[in-house]
Amino acid sequence: MPTSSASTTDSAKSSASGGVQSLERAFDLLERMADAGGEVGLSELSATSGLPLPTIHRLMRTLVACGYVRQQPNRRYALGPRLIRLGESASRLLGTWARPYLARLVDETGETANMALLDGDEIVYVAQVPSRHSMRMFTEVGRRVLPHSTGVGKALLAHTPDDEVRALLARTGMPAATEKTITTPEGFLTALKEVRELGYAMDDNEQEIGVRCVAVSVPDSPTAAAISISGPAGRVTETVTERIVPVLQQVAAELSQALTNPGPTA
Repeated sequence: MPTSSASTTDSAKSSASGGVQSLERAFDLLERMADAGGEVGLSELSATSGLPLPTIHRLMRTLVACGYVRQQPNRRYALGPRLIRLGESASRLLGTWARPYLARLVDETGETANMALLDGDEIVYVAQVPSRHSMRMFTEVGRRVLPHSTGVGKALLAHTPDDEVRALLARTGMPAATEKTITTPEGFLTALKEVRELGYAMDDNEQEIGVRCVAVSVPDSPTAAAISISGPAGRVTETVTERIVPVLQQVAAELSQALTNPGPTA
């Protein structure tokens, strides 16, 4: 297959940022595949990335050989299983990096602090620092829950288009964890609108009776993430929530900066 001059030389080029151009392009293609739902055709990648087809074909061939992409029987390309191990390790590290920020939340609010990600259609908790109170909330790291009954779920989905939210809810269903759980798509969409207006999400006895949770998303996180505090409803009152929200937002902004900072280069 003939190649363009750009594709034959980019492996030897460095980008303006000092990186290797072919690596940057390969990771860009992987992210575009993820954004498209995990499976795309070469023509779609060419249209969205602006790269010539020969360049994309060469990069995809390399990714297939390494196991990070697989070619489907229909000739389209899908994210490969080898990425699963990388993702699992990265999720564990994400929780580790977040712990000092969660510990600060505990110091400043007195309540248990959590970090959660949106993994497919579910919420997964990746880190927690418990409150020092004898009566405190505990959520096992690795626990998976449906987003409609959680503060972190609302925070993570607040800026998702309504049709995508409806599709997610249709796939998961909306079982009631308590009598206060939102169980209709319209009710949940209304709650998401409130999150956008207020800048934070609330789980008010919706996952567990007697427990309130206040959550915010981590802006510009490499993967959709939210942090929260949870505690007994008698302690996490309306007045206390007003004090907690600015702390949550500040810590989320600092965590975002830490996660997006590439750190020193060799």
